[in-house]
Amino acid sequence: MYCCTAIGNDIYWVGVNDRKTERFENYLPLPSGVAYNSYLINDEKVCLIDTVEVRQSGTFLNKIEAIIGNKKIDYLVVNHMEPDHSGAMEEILRAHPEIKVIGNAKTLQMIKAFYPSFPEASFQAVKEGDILDLGNHKLTFAMVPMVHWPESMVTYDTTEKILFSNDAFGSFGTLDGGMWDDEVNFDFYKGEMRRYYANIVGKYGVQVTNAIKKLGGLEIKYICPSHGILWRKDVNKVIKYYADWAQFIPEKKGVVVMYASMYGNTEVMANMIARELSQQGLKEIKVYDVSKTDSSFIMSDIWKYKGLIIGSCAHNNALYPKMQPILDKLQNYGLKNRYVGIFGNMMWSGGGVRGIQHFTDSLGGLEVIGKPVEAKGAPTHENMEDLKNLAREMAKRILEEI
Repeated sequence: MYCCTAIGNDIYWVGVNDRKTERFENYLPLPSGVAYNSYLINDEKVCLIDTVEVRQSGTFLNKIEAIIGNKKIDYLVVNHMEPDHSGAMEEILRAHPEIKVIGNAKTLQMIKAFYPSFPEASFQAVKEGDILDLGNHKLTFAMVPMVHWPESMVTYDTTEKILFSNDAFGSFGTLDGGMWDDEVNFDFYKGEMRRYYANIVGKYGVQVTNAIKKLGGLEIKYICPSHGILWRKDVNKVIKYYADWAQFIPEKKGVVVMYASMYGNTEVMANMIARELSQQGLKEIKVYDVSKTDSSFIMSDIWKYKGLIIGSCAHNNALYPKMQPILDKLQNYGLKNRYVGIFGNMMWSGGGVRGIQHFTDSLGGLEVIGKPVEAKGAPTHENMEDLKNLAREMAKRILEEI
């Protein structure tokens, strides 16, 4: 027997939980797994909204059959062509060769790129506001390009006021029994939702803001994303989270201290900063060694907190190699609305502090606090006092904010 949970009148979650894959998109760790959400509407016309990752196709097809038996699926709505959502498309087409695949003009281009043998006659294009009549349920569509691919769209059930939101409002983490926001401990999912946003959608804040404005005119009772928990109790809460994250509005008065250290001197400096931040009254302080902690977790906390203090030793006249990728990603995502402090360590010609300064100079929305602190070898008493002053200035600015 397969778990096919009813989420509305004749609407079912037929997604799958993936607890085996170690890395999402082959680079983001999945310590708590991930859910691929797909939805089936068993109306006069049967409609499937998105599929699942290809390795889950067998379970997926069995779950569908458990609901519809020998009936055929009339429509497959493709909100997003990324393979974690479209991977089982070919299996669905083989099982239901008369199906109509619903998407927009850009969707078709991507289907043909991923699946060259796709029969173009099976495709039915929809535009903004078009209606797909299933009988009791009527679906309409809104285009949300670059949230987070060019063909991205969302589907809205006008009958039950359900927004099938694609990757928007999604999160990492499997659905471990509870599916809805009022059935789970949201504290866990909030962290995984922020990590998902910061690393997957974070570059497209402007597009996310525009999409939220566009969807603001809809009456939304339920949000059903393509990953993570479903929303019915506090829909406005998750919308606000995404709206704030899109504008880099921090959640907490806290500081991320991330450092790169070869032999421990830069780590000593990081610990001094963290201790002084605490002495100044800050309770939310996260210290990360970028050589140990995957950058996706650090990115999530950078989205969470107002302060960011970055330290790096020098390595071949440049940043330490483990620090460069996360700064490149933050630069690519356009980080802004943060206070930033800089410190590091060198022996002769430097490069670590200089590399961090290059990063902050490249972004117009960061405010550098204090003066960079750079030690030569083991930090001196004077270096330590300068680090304390940097921490004091950072704490003062954060704690003074309303």
